[in-house]
Amino acid sequence: MERKLALITAGFIVLIGIVPAAISADISVGVKQGDWIEYQVTYTGTPPESHAITWAKMEIVGVQGAIINLNVTTKFSNGTLLNETVTLNLETGQLGDEFIIPANLNSGGTFFDEHVGNITISGVEQRTCVGVTRTVVYASTSQTMFYWDRSTGVFVEASSSLNGYTLNSKADKTNMWQPRIFGLDPTVFYALVIAAVTILVVIAFFVMRRKK
Repeated sequence: MERKLALITAGFIVLIGIVPAAISADISVGVKQGDWIEYQVTYTGTPPESHAITWAKMEIVGVQGAIINLNVTTKFSNGTLLNETVTLNLETGQLGDEFIIPANLNSGGTFFDEHVGNITISGVEQRTCVGVTRTVVYASTSQTMFYWDRSTGVFVEASSSLNGYTLNSKADKTNMWQPRIFGLDPTVFYALVIAAVTILVVIAFFVMRRKK
């Protein structure tokens, strides 16, 4: 009897260790240190000073498992800049204002927010974000419609309807992906331009040489 009880206890201890690992494994982090994104923010009505925002920037300064450290800079309508250090934890639902969510979620997938509870992804669509067509996921809370870049989990657009005012944020610049030029990745485009210029120079050289 004692041996059976010991085996059951041991099995329970192992299970306790396995379950958190399995939960953590389901959370995909899509950002890395050095990533950043800027937002243009507009509002209507009369928001409180703390929400009279015109611009913001989020920089990833560290990633360790599901924990993400950010520097967030916010500019207010009176020109004041506020710099904050923010720590997110995608596993425990510490998401700030839904700054970053788990990456690669699909329609019907859920993630946890410590203030709201489980949030369900309403759908997946293609959307232009900072000059590039990206796959985004979207969901809504009681006050806000959010869009996040699917592969990074970074919020790219949000519209909030609050008491007496609205607040709209949209990604404006980032180093996580680059705007395309004539449908091409900038690296490819400039490589083609350099190749074309080189060919023209070579042709011009031989033409001038033949004339001489």
